[in-house]
Amino acid sequence: MLEHGGRLAKAARDYGIEVADWLDLSSGLSPWAWPIPPIPERAWARLPETDDGLEAAACAYYGVPQVLPVPGSQAAIQALPRLRRSGRVGVLSPCYAEHAEAWRRAGHRVREVSEEEVDYFIPSLDVLVVVNPNNPTGRLLSQETLLAWHARLRERGGWLVVDEAFMDTAPHASVAQQADRSGLIVLRSFGKFFGLAGVRLGFSVAEPRLLQLLAEHVGPWAVSGPTRVLGQACLIDFAGHGRQIQRCQQAAERLVHTLTQHGLAPSGGCALFQWRLDERAVQIHAFMARRGILLRLFDNPLSLRFGLPGDAADWVRLEAALAEFHKEFP
Repeated sequence: MLEHGGRLAKAARDYGIEVADWLDLSSGLSPWAWPIPPIPERAWARLPETDDGLEAAACAYYGVPQVLPVPGSQAAIQALPRLRRSGRVGVLSPCYAEHAEAWRRAGHRVREVSEEEVDYFIPSLDVLVVVNPNNPTGRLLSQETLLAWHARLRERGGWLVVDEAFMDTAPHASVAQQADRSGLIVLRSFGKFFGLAGVRLGFSVAEPRLLQLLAEHVGPWAVSGPTRVLGQACLIDFAGHGRQIQRCQQAAERLVHTLTQHGLAPSGGCALFQWRLDERAVQIHAFMARRGILLRLFDNPLSLRFGLPGDAADWVRLEAALAEFHKEFP
């Protein structure tokens, strides 16, 4: 299993700090979780049904004609490599490490490429995987760039897989509405924007034939009844979506200012996190952890991801720790 953010229990054991006393900024989730609606007893007692309104709500939210709900977009990440015979796969890196890992485990030959290398390697690829906005760098590629890459892959029966897990705060940049094109597959996460990662819900958007193949691989009743009720309630709250986007963007701007003010100007980021490329990343990570603040540490390249603080007390705590670090290690 690869390492991921959000391993709070391990950090609590490693540093001898109770879980309740941590400020967890490691996972890149919205710190404002959506209100949980009442869950009818039948959602717990009966097998889930696919005509309960979840798919319709997701189609309206993403502006697409068809979606496949999955138990977290991670499920689709692991399933997609098994839908193609072994081939050559490019992964635009650095990015969420599970993509390259899933294609390798399924027997594909994986090459991790930079943005500048894509045009050179794309004629030799069967699949190109892109995270947009990227995790952890926050790089956001244009629709024009992605669709041009897709057109070149499609000529030879190839796929472009676009992981839009952090796209909810920038919906104008999504290519989901173009995913009826053959060989274009878009993955969307639910938990990050809605602050409800624990419900394990995601959506795949693609042409009907490919969604059917993916559905057969994932199997029936993949998303639980209570999750379907909760997901639908969140997706139809359009007024809430606007408020969430606004407060994420405002918090991201404040985080950029705060980090810059303390000598840690971000190297990239998006509305849900900021990313700092720094040779002192291990030192900074440990310094903050000793004060009960958990960041996400990356080894390649050596860097840190900072999630959004959720309230005034969290901001005070983060700013005090950053000021202390900057004073001790200017």
